[in-house]
Amino acid sequence: MLDFSINHIALSVKDVNAAVDFYQKVLGLKEIKNTASNSKTRWLILGEGKQLHLIPRPEAEIKTNKAVHFALATSQLDTVIKHLETLKIEYSDWLDTPNKDYIRQDKIRQIYFQDPNGYWVEINDDV
Repeated sequence: MLDFSINHIALSVKDVNAAVDFYQKVLGLKEIKNTASNSKTRWLILGEGKQLHLIPRPEAEIKTNKAVHFALATSQLDTVIKHLETLKIEYSDWLDTPNKDYIRQDKIRQIYFQDPNGYWVEINDDV
């Protein structure tokens, strides 16, 4: 069997500076050097060597729905929720109930919110 691990998530964004600002402000991600090229693509560290690559595509039409998302786990879900509320960022459960978390059948709590490009981000407590 082959052995894989997640290396990075790459998102096309209309305004790379706005996207970097959002992920730094909302998730506290730190920017790291783009070692792959001299492009305007910017990299953020997710932790444990995992990265988020934000690729500028100002002319791209970005379409997505909640089923297309990436998920981050934290032991501080309530702190994240309070932070989103302070920033006035709307979040919902899987069923689109505003300002509500969702408890899956396996007892994992989760919330969803969107970045400035419409990408869905899930935060859960599966740590």
